[in-house]
Amino acid sequence: MRSAKVICLVTFLSLFIVNQILAQGRIKQSVNTGWHFYSGDIAGYPEKESNVNWEPVSIPHTWNTKDVNDDEKGYYRGIGWYKKTIYVPASYKNKSVSLYFEGADQQTWVYVNGKLAGSHTGGYTAFNIPVGNLLKFNSDDNTPNEIEVKVTNAHDANIPPLSADFTFYGGIYRDVYLVVTNPIHFDTDNNASNGVFISTPSVSAASAWVNVKASVDNQSAVKRDVKVLTQILDRDGKLISSGESRSNALPGQKISFVQNLKNISRPNLWAPDEPYLYRVVTTLTDAKTKEILDEVSNPLGFRWYRFDVNTGFYLNGKPLKLIGASRHQDFKDLGNALPDAIHVHDMELLKAMGANFVRIAHYPQDPAIVEACDRLGILASEEIPIVNEITDNETFGTNCKNMMTEMIRQNYNHPSIIVWAYMNEILLRMPFKEAERQATYIKNLALLAQGIETLTRSEDSSRYTMIPCHGSYNAYAKAGLLTIPKIVGWNLYNGWYSGNFGGFADFMDKFHKDMPNTPFIISEYGADADPRIHSNNPERFDKSMEYVNTYHEVYMKAIMARSFLAGAAIWNLADFNSEQREDAMPHINSKGIMTVDRQPKDSYLFYQANLLKKPFVRIGSRSWTLRSGIANDKLQCIQSVEVYTNQPEIKLVLNGENIATKKAEDHVCRFDVPFVNGINKLEAIATSNSQSDEAEINFVMVDNNLKGTVLPFSELNVSVGDRRMYVDERDHEVWLPEQEYKPGSWGYVGGRVYALKGGGRQSFGTDKNITGTDDDPIYQTQRVGLEGFNFDIADGDYELTLHFAELETPAKQEGLAYNLGANAEGAAFTVRSFSVSVNGNEVLHDLNNAADLKPLAAYATKVRVTVRNGQGIRIGFKANKGEAILNGIQLRRIF
Repeated sequence: MRSAKVICLVTFLSLFIVNQILAQGRIKQSVNTGWHFYSGDIAGYPEKESNVNWEPVSIPHTWNTKDVNDDEKGYYRGIGWYKKTIYVPASYKNKSVSLYFEGADQQTWVYVNGKLAGSHTGGYTAFNIPVGNLLKFNSDDNTPNEIEVKVTNAHDANIPPLSADFTFYGGIYRDVYLVVTNPIHFDTDNNASNGVFISTPSVSAASAWVNVKASVDNQSAVKRDVKVLTQILDRDGKLISSGESRSNALPGQKISFVQNLKNISRPNLWAPDEPYLYRVVTTLTDAKTKEILDEVSNPLGFRWYRFDVNTGFYLNGKPLKLIGASRHQDFKDLGNALPDAIHVHDMELLKAMGANFVRIAHYPQDPAIVEACDRLGILASEEIPIVNEITDNETFGTNCKNMMTEMIRQNYNHPSIIVWAYMNEILLRMPFKEAERQATYIKNLALLAQGIETLTRSEDSSRYTMIPCHGSYNAYAKAGLLTIPKIVGWNLYNGWYSGNFGGFADFMDKFHKDMPNTPFIISEYGADADPRIHSNNPERFDKSMEYVNTYHEVYMKAIMARSFLAGAAIWNLADFNSEQREDAMPHINSKGIMTVDRQPKDSYLFYQANLLKKPFVRIGSRSWTLRSGIANDKLQCIQSVEVYTNQPEIKLVLNGENIATKKAEDHVCRFDVPFVNGINKLEAIATSNSQSDEAEINFVMVDNNLKGTVLPFSELNVSVGDRRMYVDERDHEVWLPEQEYKPGSWGYVGGRVYALKGGGRQSFGTDKNITGTDDDPIYQTQRVGLEGFNFDIADGDYELTLHFAELETPAKQEGLAYNLGANAEGAAFTVRSFSVSVNGNEVLHDLNNAADLKPLAAYATKVRVTVRNGQGIRIGFKANKGEAILNGIQLRRIF
């Protein structure tokens, strides 16, 4: 009885709340729970019932969380079905009812009770589907209505993006809402906007005025005399200004209102340091009865800005270098189906870095992103997903322009947005080789760019436009693309994909000289960093944290030295999924300054030290708390430690003893730290104000004399053919780079470091995905043609593990778009067969790449070895065909 009373009370309260909201004219209620999903198409559905097995899910949802990370190439790009039962109150019968989708990738068809209600093309903008005429209503409010949604992320040559260095997740991956309004309301069918558009034609520190445009849709059967009242409220809810309009709305008519609210004196300005937000509340009422028919609220930030070709960007009359990052919308194990909290937290992380700019790339993202930018004071560029290439036909062009219109109208009112962008790296991959067809393609591409530009300026003349280009300067100039947008973005990777660090500064200087009337930003720059990889001698493409740290230090210095450069966006805020990628972390673009689960890399700390105004001291390599190295004669191992700071001088203390005091150079202090075996406690202290940071590092010391008694041998892990260190946190292991054998120690005998035949992007190893392991870096390097591997070890029982991977493959490896011009990689495959012996006993017979040693697959075997009479361990390699190989080796003492 008590349960029944509770249910009745909850039902009563729910209906009361709904009725109260409707009294204000509009209800927007999420309907994310209680959905069911089926992967694949269903013949005849939803007109006919189906007996397929439905999986219960909640929205946001994507069907690609797992298959984009497995060892099998490709992921499901096809059809998925969703269904949900909703119960609609009888009071909605004479209302306007729609389903509002914040995002579903990439084509969507919405059915209600088996009948098509509407569809949408495009995976990254919101859409609104009217459903009221298909709903069933009943006086008891318990009539079920079946919502069925078909979604496909299949490739379609008429829908951008066609290709890109990110994953095209399928599903309803953003929130879904039930929207209910009175029959006469602000136009909800205007490209899924709220029907009210706010602009600030004139702003200064002294005064401002606001322009409000609204469209009212009368879907009722009667003429209504309506009034539109606009009120501007400050942060405390105080009325600052208001205006009203009145008109007659005929049945089925849409009428437009324009209001100018002038003479707003001394407005609080919106800026990164003080993002003051007003609210613009626009209310639609019946002029006679005073009934509220609809009401919407929008943010308002008073600011003015400009790009100057010689002195950069200005906000509210003051110079401001735009510094920030680009951002993709995925997260570890979630794909792109993220709760709002993660979207918001990403912008909080950007703000905590000291950034003032975000490039929302390469597509419009969840509304929570720009809302957070408004609140936090982060300026933004937003773009539509035309990436790498186009299809030069009318349908593709129409879809592009529709996406631009939707993006602008849905985000028009956000003061954080200053740039609309399109066509990222659009000349990166040419779909045609024949010269005449290629010329026609480029001509059509330029025509499409001009069409989008014209549309964008028509929709919003106040904001800037941008085309982000990759570093092929001459190609973009020849195509005429550099003179179409208001500003140009350059995605530059000198010192990573091409050339050396010096080319970055040279490129900027040349462009500014050649095109002195065109403002520009660096819309991308970055390098891949695997937090598990470290190097004392970093080099390009080694994926080490140390190389990437140097990369960002060089770039930041060049960026800040050029006043004509308006700003720069790091690629990327966080690592993100790109299923086609291989590399040290397969399927991950690891250029983020944070990991895919938002753990900071050193580069994030570096930017904090450069950008934050409050005192900042942070010891680098936060994730490198397990280290190893070879002991010197003092039983120490000297390794570098960086401290990132905006303070002038740092003192470093190790285990209570002062190591050194150093002045910061470009916000970094570097110390050579004499680590000892075991726990090492570090403390970095700013001498100016005692601001400090601490870190604890567990150091596993290895004595080159494996028979030593002061540091008794326990284990040794060696990445063969490698110059780097690799940390396996899960197994609590540190892999050291190889060394050549010397009597009394350990190491390889003979052979050479594996490198791709004909050269590759890196000087050693491969960047191909190695299946059957998460420790790809261990298997991606190799010594070829070695004769042996020796351990001069004390007598005892040991476990020896040998790791192999065939890095050559008979299948041609296709070049990927993100290689930015690199040719397809294809090492010449040769038949390989060899045997391995340990202390004269054969342990592997005829290991070959036609059987166990599969191309690009991990193969490991371990054997138990008993060492007697001071013989140590001698591993011999005998080539039968081709050359012997070894990728990794581990030795662990049992007793």
